[in-house]
Amino acid sequence: MGKLFKYNILYRSTIIVWMAIKFIVKIYYFQFKNKFWDKKTVHKWNDMLYHMAVEYREKAERLGGILIKLGQFLSTRTDFMPDIFIKELSELVDHVPPMPYETALSSIRKEWGTDIFNHLSELENQAIASASIGDVYRGVLTDGTEVAIKVRRHRIEEVFHKDFIALRIVFWILKVFTAFGKKADLNSLYKELVLVMNRELDYEQELEFGEYFRERYKDQPDIYIPNYFKNLCTEKVLVMEWVDGAKITDTFFMQQHHIDIEKTTKILFDHYIDQFLHPGKFHADPHAGNIIVRRDGTIAIIDFGMIGEIKKEDTEQFKLLVQGFIIENYDIVLSALDQMNFILPNADKKKLKKVIKETVDMYSDGSLKNIDSKVMNQLGEDISLIVKDQPIQLPADYAYLLRAVSIVIGILFSIYPEMDLKKWAIPKIKNWFGRKSIVESVTKQYAKNLTEPVRSYPKALLNFLESGEKDREWDKEKHHVQMKHQFYLLMEVLSFMMVVTGVAIAIWGFSIQLNSMAIIGLVLAGISLFLLNLIFVNHYRLIRSRK
Repeated sequence: MGKLFKYNILYRSTIIVWMAIKFIVKIYYFQFKNKFWDKKTVHKWNDMLYHMAVEYREKAERLGGILIKLGQFLSTRTDFMPDIFIKELSELVDHVPPMPYETALSSIRKEWGTDIFNHLSELENQAIASASIGDVYRGVLTDGTEVAIKVRRHRIEEVFHKDFIALRIVFWILKVFTAFGKKADLNSLYKELVLVMNRELDYEQELEFGEYFRERYKDQPDIYIPNYFKNLCTEKVLVMEWVDGAKITDTFFMQQHHIDIEKTTKILFDHYIDQFLHPGKFHADPHAGNIIVRRDGTIAIIDFGMIGEIKKEDTEQFKLLVQGFIIENYDIVLSALDQMNFILPNADKKKLKKVIKETVDMYSDGSLKNIDSKVMNQLGEDISLIVKDQPIQLPADYAYLLRAVSIVIGILFSIYPEMDLKKWAIPKIKNWFGRKSIVESVTKQYAKNLTEPVRSYPKALLNFLESGEKDREWDKEKHHVQMKHQFYLLMEVLSFMMVVTGVAIAIWGFSIQLNSMAIIGLVLAGISLFLLNLIFVNHYRLIRSRK
């Protein structure tokens, strides 16, 4: 049935919208039932989220289209997605069968406007990689050059734009019926999502990105960006030089070819920290499959479909952000975050400032003495908590940046666990600041972290618990009531829709003289009307109790 209705907008929209409604109702119902949360409740909550994430992943892999790319996009959104969801979605890959070989040939022929073997002497008839947007084939040009040919899937643009309609409905439901919709800027999020997806559909845009990185790193002998054959690249077909080698995490391959692992790790570190610190575009999908170590030890970077950008003005604001943390002036921190469009208009900046300060206090006296992957993960989790709990929404480029940073750090430690991150990072950060006074501040702060014992953590934690307990209890109560209100509102709308549906079925049954259908419609309308009244009464009582 899925194949039969693959391109049917009603079928695809129904699956996407219904899944979203089902998830929202489950969440509301759970929080409606559980006012007091203990360890058992938290375990049940996490179990529910896990099964929801698994259901999403399975539907995405079955339906394809935008659900896969949406899942990959949402896995970058640590600012509002639950950790369990992110973990499951981060494993979401393009598990879709390749399109028929004849379809790929037809697409290439149509794009090139000629028989493909006028340009190719050979083309393998099995795709070496298959994704939701396109398949990759290995071929040989008439001059003997081996190439990778990326072909966009048949009618995939049509599928994406049909799915965009369903997503707009989902975003409207989130905005009207959920507390998240009141907190987040869903209009901006939707626009960012559409922009990202359309950019990935356009192979001419990917070609432009590939050429950008090839030019940017042309003078770095240890980094290799494959050549693109521009005369054969179109909006739907991309032809690039074939790269032989192994995944960057294949240390056995490096040992076989006598490649210095520490040196390779340092080259990779330098390459990505340059992208992360300086204005310009950065490779936003640096997983191991897109980073190839070649036999001569050079590192090839491939696949520039997912790219982020750091603007020059944001770089300056980020420097002020770091300086604000160093001198413990959190007004500067908030101003920088605001200028970078991290803080939503409805933010309580006084409360946000307090939370940031309390979190920094936990780490300020030695907790970062020994930076390793565990400390980085813990710090990342603490930052994620701030972002999720406060009205902060990362622009898409910075959501990609955080994801890219975490992936690269993970790869670096997996290749060379003995890596000294501080030793490699400090010179880069000094050069990045470029001003002596700030460099001195960074150095002093670094020395402070190294030399002072861990003594403020218990005190800071105690102060946090004492000062914030009442506020958090009030917030929990307020949040619970708000969740009830949103739950009742959603159920009222759904019940009303069922009443209308029942009446429509009854009228249709009477019009075609099918009494059994008319009775079913009347029964459905009657039950739905009863439920609507029952929900309305409880909703009214809730509203009255809060006056």
